[in-house]
Amino acid sequence: MLSGGCFCGAVRYETDGTPFHETNCHCEICRRTSGAPMVAWFSVPKTGFRLVAGKPTRFRSTALGMRSFCPQCGTQLTFENDNLPDEIDVTIVSLDDPDRLTPKDHTYVRSRLQWVKLADQLPQYQETRREAHKK
Repeated sequence: MLSGGCFCGAVRYETDGTPFHETNCHCEICRRTSGAPMVAWFSVPKTGFRLVAGKPTRFRSTALGMRSFCPQCGTQLTFENDNLPDEIDVTIVSLDDPDRLTPKDHTYVRSRLQWVKLADQLPQYQETRREAHKK
């Protein structure tokens, strides 16, 4: 089981789902909603994710995307894509022990900031890994 929450502790979650799609996302929306050059995410089945304290604020960041944040401290917690209704993305650094998961690739590198240099040898996808596999 993985557990985590926001900086101030008002919102807490647990997940017993098996993590997948661990990534560093470089899209402009992730950057702007977090105030960071990229956001590290992991996905789990939505059935394995549960809030155990507090209630995050949710807002639609795109026509298909819903994000959640702590209403007190602003920590970004989750992302849900309407086209993937059975999974939820969770920010790796909101985990109590973020070292338990390591990003396995970089997505949306077409949007990467020019001053971010990627030297970790992880796979890089111009957009999502799903789009790369369609070609």
